[in-house]
Amino acid sequence: MNCRILLIETATDVCSAALTDGERVIAAQCITEPRRQASDLAPAIKEVLTQASITAKELAAVAVSSGPGSYTGLRVGVSTAKGICLGAGIPLIAVDTLSVLARKTAGKPEVQDALIIPMIDARRMEVYTALFGPDGKRLSDIKAVILEPDTFASEFSSHSRIIFTGDGAAKYENILPEAFRSRAVFLPSHPDAADMAVPAFAALKEKRFEDTAYFEPFYLKEFIAADPSRKIEAVLHPKNL
Repeated sequence: MNCRILLIETATDVCSAALTDGERVIAAQCITEPRRQASDLAPAIKEVLTQASITAKELAAVAVSSGPGSYTGLRVGVSTAKGICLGAGIPLIAVDTLSVLARKTAGKPEVQDALIIPMIDARRMEVYTALFGPDGKRLSDIKAVILEPDTFASEFSSHSRIIFTGDGAAKYENILPEAFRSRAVFLPSHPDAADMAVPAFAALKEKRFEDTAYFEPFYLKEFIAADPSRKIEAVLHPKNL
């Protein structure tokens, strides 16, 4: 069984691409300079394919971080993933961004029986968030929240320990009431393509694929912006350049 999956993550200001064989990451590229998805994603994808000495048509699928997150970033990632899938004739897999952050945190020793609250920066004092158990399973709906000191007061009243993670967590740390500080742990992080390996492989085995032509990211909030240019020719047909 062909288990090679291209993973694409562009939900935040940084972006990354990785290639896996099953759950094993065999190549990865991360662009940490903010808002470079439109210009740097395609070269990063080309590089991970080159490292593994394969072409897009030899992939089993492409998995893309589906949001919520940056409107422009998600558009770039999903447009690129769809273009590769359509051009190579392979299926598309969508992976929830907050679940990736929660799963990444769930494996850390600090978590134990804690509640996990990943946060993705939504500008100003707003974040995209949801509640997750210590095993990384989602316990609540995903929503946009404007942070205030008592935003998670009810969660603190029912949990002895809460882990805040993601690129939006620092916003809450800055306004966290002193009464809650002894029960809060902040683990700043950002979504990374390599962390999508496990859920992407599970989706491949179960054949949980998206309708490539009509799939759209989970924006959560409406936003109007121009479509980013698609730079996928170098990925699909590198010899033509």
